[in-house]
Amino acid sequence: MAITLRAVAHPTLPGPVRRHGPGLALAAAGVALAWAVHRAVPAVPMLTAAVVLGVTAGQLPALRPLVGGAAKAGLGLASKRLMRAGIVLLGLKLGLRDVLGLGWASVLMVLTVVAATFFGTVWLGRRLGLPGDQPLLIATGYSICGASAIGAVGQAAGSEEEDMATSAALVTLCGTLAIAVLPLLRTPLGLDAGEFGRWVGAGVHDVGQVVATAQTAGAEALREAVLVKLMRVAMLAPLVAGVGIVLARRGPRAGKAGAKPPVLPLFVVGFLAMVAVNSTGLVPAVALSLAAHAQELLLATALFALGSAVRLSSLTRTGARVALLGLASWVLIAGVAYGGVLLTS
Repeated sequence: MAITLRAVAHPTLPGPVRRHGPGLALAAAGVALAWAVHRAVPAVPMLTAAVVLGVTAGQLPALRPLVGGAAKAGLGLASKRLMRAGIVLLGLKLGLRDVLGLGWASVLMVLTVVAATFFGTVWLGRRLGLPGDQPLLIATGYSICGASAIGAVGQAAGSEEEDMATSAALVTLCGTLAIAVLPLLRTPLGLDAGEFGRWVGAGVHDVGQVVATAQTAGAEALREAVLVKLMRVAMLAPLVAGVGIVLARRGPRAGKAGAKPPVLPLFVVGFLAMVAVNSTGLVPAVALSLAAHAQELLLATALFALGSAVRLSSLTRTGARVALLGLASWVLIAGVAYGGVLLTS
């Protein structure tokens, strides 16, 4: 890896390559390792592994000078622009027909779960005195789609990278625990396969974690889980737009560049455009498959970069409060989702 990083920083290369190359090369190596972890342990989604490896890279004494020095610009590029590109491609996993096919009762259940989790988590986070945008970002990650949603709202709000990285790490941890915990609760809670799938889709954060959890109950559970989960993903665009409207009304934020954030960021427009394109049914299956792989690689690269920005030493101030908020939000979304499934079954 050291040879590769020195090569991309060679003085004869163009300026942008010298500036961003080391960080992008480090992120690419991290993604390759995350892919290897996923292949070895399929229950661990590649995006989850990427975040964990990024956090690890940021703490290792051998890599810390590189992460904060020569690789910093490239990692920053990955955490912002590649994140936006991945979110745009995420729209190709959604279709209006799939969402409407859930039925209005399920749609109302999903809306209730998202609203209760989002506003409940923000309220509790403020009560706990968490700094910066952490309450907003953690609420977004739990209520919508994990680290991808945190990246989207963080980009729209101009959040600090460390707030985004801390929130992504917390949501990733809880979502990973759900893979092991939720299947154990299926029988005690009296859920059949379809009900379990809807519960998982409504209550687990990342798409990969939803798939890993729901597949333990079979094909029916997996199908129901993915449909409900995609309905939650569809809430990403209105949530980002809502955050943009609120922040635009408040004016420039302290410590930020003077411009107001856009009400609807360009990458959200791209996300909606991809949803519309996929809804036509004209996109070939091969193209959708390639886009899905590209989206996962882009988000994995961005999440590795975000994870590398985490400084565990700085979390000692809020570590217990962050953990408490994560646990409370996890219980909240699981409880509201379970009640919603019972009422709509």
